[in-house]
Amino acid sequence: MSSGAAAAVRPSMVDRAADAPYAGLVTRGLAFAIDAVVIDGAALLVVAVVALASTVLYIPDDLKTVLLAIGAGAYVVWATGYFVSFWASDGRTLGNRVMYIRVAPAGAGKLGYRRAVLRFVGLVLAVLPLLLGLVPILFNARRRGLQDRVADTVVVHDPDRRAPRPGARHAPPTRQLP
Repeated sequence: MSSGAAAAVRPSMVDRAADAPYAGLVTRGLAFAIDAVVIDGAALLVVAVVALASTVLYIPDDLKTVLLAIGAGAYVVWATGYFVSFWASDGRTLGNRVMYIRVAPAGAGKLGYRRAVLRFVGLVLAVLPLLLGLVPILFNARRRGLQDRVADTVVVHDPDRRAPRPGARHAPPTRQLP
């Protein structure tokens, strides 16, 4: 069987994601908390290294202020890059992998960097007014918050979890959905 024929028989990730159940607020919140631990843990490691280096080296106060501003900017770039790169490449951050959820396009098309950036901007806008942009997740049938509407995405339970990989020796038991 040629690879083209195999691709025609096997459903694409987008097709399988459309059939998966939508992820709710608690699952998404836990995934985000895991992501926050990863992001902040890496940032704390960098801060510890810089703090140790600053005990050995003399750094003038003016330069410390500049370094602090650079560090804050680097943290924003790191956090933004973390979400955007994971969403654009696979649809799953590390927290999403742990919680077995995935960000997928709501309609046709690919997630890509454009939608990932839009989703991140939407997420920032959703959490700024006391998390009010996340409230629609509780009441919407597709569990879409402001960030999902801005980027035209949905968050679904990962279809890979429900079907074991072909050829897997010790596939985990599949979960039956009601």
